[in-house]
Amino acid sequence: MTNSLWQRQLRDGLVAMDVSLSEAQQQQLLAFLNLLNKWNRAYNLTAVRDEREMVSRQLLDSLSILSRVHTEHLLDVGAGGGLPGIPLAIALPERRFTLLDSNGKKTRFLNQCVLELGLGNVDVIHGRAEACTPEQPFTQISSRAFTALENLVTWCGDLLANGGEFLAMKGQFPDDEVAALPAGWQVKSSHSLEVPGADGDRHLLVVTRADHSQ
Repeated sequence: MTNSLWQRQLRDGLVAMDVSLSEAQQQQLLAFLNLLNKWNRAYNLTAVRDEREMVSRQLLDSLSILSRVHTEHLLDVGAGGGLPGIPLAIALPERRFTLLDSNGKKTRFLNQCVLELGLGNVDVIHGRAEACTPEQPFTQISSRAFTALENLVTWCGDLLANGGEFLAMKGQFPDDEVAALPAGWQVKSSHSLEVPGADGDRHLLVVTRADHSQ
């Protein structure tokens, strides 16, 4: 019952969001959701326990920023259970994705997803953002339910390329977090996200350096 419900919710949600994915990609997304649901019982990967809400709050929510991803190589920090990184990687197989998390249980899960789903465009790093030393900085860095904006730019600022942007996924618009941004950082734009089947506000904040020449 669950799989048929998920399949219908995913198909209808993608239509509502005007996102076109192949049947194979949709099956990959559902396979990922099955893995997430299975491992969540032991690893506490996500707070979402109601199977009726999983498609909207995990898959569709992650895909709600799909049109904002324009980099060839995205870093997803605090990747946790792979949201939004893995759904985005499935939807954009020609792009590269690096998933970073300091929790060993979560990165073991992510590595299992990469293996079972055959995601050749995904790398997983177990470690803290402050200790990460990529070959080159990233032009886009996503985060979902990771940390406050102040921490995000402080911990991960060195990982962001000049002119790059953070894609910070939030619930209600975080006025207090925006006000607490350190000097040199700004909210370049904010976007209300429409997620079929999900209650409550969802926002994407695009955060950049205030002086792009730095």
